[in-house]
Amino acid sequence: MTNDDIAGRSAAAWRAEIPLIDTLSALEETSWFNPGIAPASEALRDVGLGADDVAAASARLDRFAPWIARVFPQTQAAGGLIESGIVAMPALQAALCREAGISPLGALWLKQDSHLPISGSIKARGGFYEVLAHAERLAVGAGLLREDEDHARLDSDAFRAFFGRHRIAVGSTGNLGLSIGLMGAKLGFDVTVHMSADARAWKKARLRANGVRVGRQAEADPQCHFVDDENSTDLFLGYAVAAERLKMQLDAEHIAVDAAHPLFVYLPCGVGGGPGGVAFGLKFVFGDAVHCVFAEPTHAPCMLLGVRTGLHDAVSVQDFGIDGTTAADGLAVGRASGFVGRAMQRLIDGYITVSDDTLFHHVAQLDALEGLRLEPSAV
Repeated sequence: MTNDDIAGRSAAAWRAEIPLIDTLSALEETSWFNPGIAPASEALRDVGLGADDVAAASARLDRFAPWIARVFPQTQAAGGLIESGIVAMPALQAALCREAGISPLGALWLKQDSHLPISGSIKARGGFYEVLAHAERLAVGAGLLREDEDHARLDSDAFRAFFGRHRIAVGSTGNLGLSIGLMGAKLGFDVTVHMSADARAWKKARLRANGVRVGRQAEADPQCHFVDDENSTDLFLGYAVAAERLKMQLDAEHIAVDAAHPLFVYLPCGVGGGPGGVAFGLKFVFGDAVHCVFAEPTHAPCMLLGVRTGLHDAVSVQDFGIDGTTAADGLAVGRASGFVGRAMQRLIDGYITVSDDTLFHHVAQLDALEGLRLEPSAV
């Protein structure tokens, strides 16, 4: 069913003005390249955040590294750094080029955020950082911790009792809730994750096993820190830190990124915070030498719809009869972040939509050709 009053206009009027909407409503795979792209030096000003903000987020993660290494043994070898590797994908690249009927150009690499320690998705970047930032502000504000002190001190009954008097709540299709819940519970927070109907059962079970309450609707609580995945700058900055780390990894592989050697980055997109934050960081690090493309399910192209119409969070896919139901549960979002859509609309080069059948095909290809097992949201 369509909505006949979309920002004061009928669905038919929008379709007549923007034929792409008919393609999206038909659930067809498509692409749209942004005619409004601007130089990074100019468009980065739209965001309202700067290089100092990203540097501060990186420094905070460094401060928490000793605590992370202590309480999450799987991070000890990396000194408490929560990071993923990059891996070349020559077999997959060859297969994709054969399917498309084109010759290989450059090299295809995978940034394995699907294998990030602890929660196993890109949401570990923003979700973990949001919880850590909230915890540090509370502890410093209460006079219990200084920023220059060893944060490993937080691994104590006294700090867990302190954080236990505070609540954190988040609404999630799955992966963000998993990251917020696991990190919040480890610090001692009383955490409630409100899962959508699209969330996978195993994600809910893992949260409950870690003492996190899992609900289906939010409750009003003035004492609770609510993680707003549409508008949180902490989430956004947590994702943005990935860019400087990626540069170090590319440097280690002797991969140049410049005008003569552009970097194309394809980012799965749900509400937009994760890919938006990563793209923001990439534009700071690589400038106009990086080109970012958002990939969305054909059943949930909320960011493409919001940016193309200019309505951002004032329109949902359901307004045009798109159901928002997809096997890519982490991307099953009907309404995009208005903050990300507006802030990044001159920085994102293009958008593509991908069907569930294609996602499953890529999941199978990655397993067969590269020995990697990923969920549909990651491919």
